[in-house]
Amino acid sequence: MKIALDAAGGDHGLAPNIDGAVQAANAWGIDLILVGPAEKIRAELSSRGVAQDDPRFEVVDAPDLVAMDEDPTAACRAKPRASILVAAELVAQARAAGMVSAGHSGATMVAALWHLKRIPGVLRPAIAVPVPTAKGVTVLLDGGANVDCKPWHLVQFALMGTILYRHLYGKPSPTVGLLAIGEEEGKGNDLVKETFPRLKSSGLDFRGSVEGRDVPLGKTDVVVCDGFVGNVLIKTMEGTAAAVMGILKSEIIAKWHHRLAGVLLKGPFTRLRRKMSYDEYGGAPLVGVNGIVVVCHGGSNARAIAHALKSAAKSADSGIVAAMKEAIARAEALEQNAKT
Repeated sequence: MKIALDAAGGDHGLAPNIDGAVQAANAWGIDLILVGPAEKIRAELSSRGVAQDDPRFEVVDAPDLVAMDEDPTAACRAKPRASILVAAELVAQARAAGMVSAGHSGATMVAALWHLKRIPGVLRPAIAVPVPTAKGVTVLLDGGANVDCKPWHLVQFALMGTILYRHLYGKPSPTVGLLAIGEEEGKGNDLVKETFPRLKSSGLDFRGSVEGRDVPLGKTDVVVCDGFVGNVLIKTMEGTAAAVMGILKSEIIAKWHHRLAGVLLKGPFTRLRRKMSYDEYGGAPLVGVNGIVVVCHGGSNARAIAHALKSAAKSADSGIVAAMKEAIARAEALEQNAKT
């Protein structure tokens, strides 16, 4: 089993991608297909002591790149040999079991839809963002793929998020929450009000509405919302975590006795920083497409890339896509039966 990596994608070019690939291969034995400018990739591997004939690393040439400021659809049409498209094509051809990219997220969506297509019955794919919480991990859908949604989109997000959580985190019946401005059923905009009763009758372990503050507390395993709200929430949490760690560091170095306490608490602080870091979770799966696709932050470092590759390999090995196909087909059949 091999995972394709868009080695040219991201804000920082080849370096963090190649570093992350080497880390993933060394730590977890993951075999990789590195997609991008072949000669540059080989030079990067060689500079890290990787032999040209190392069987863990296959290199596939893709000379073009979709830049972050390009229109994703237009760029993908103009650059069929862009690294992000070639990586998706490798998955479609079954040469790779999944793909990872820190490149243009819109182009990742386009590439996945062009080459992998939707799972039959899926209305819209969604980005499932793993959020570190006080209780472990909550998966939030949608993280930004769909700015405007309808109630049935959110119900499908909940179903796909439940399957993802079950396969990646091992909980048989994950709990689901609907992001709203209050816990009561009637609170929220039209989308929330119309989605609530549908989730209530969905057969999932729906626990009602959750507020923004409930997400980092881990009130439910899965949280659903439209992509606009989800992306704003994720970015706010990222900024808040960075601010808290920065303030804490400033306070520790302010006085000598604070610095002494900091030395004594170095272990817990390190573990806290690691637990709150998105680098530990790597990327966010794009669910609803007929293949494994993991979307990474454009600024991902090597550790984040390595963990994203690990997540993609685990997802491919666990049979998530087959489980989603079965669940979506079953849900469609139940809906049809209810109408007759």
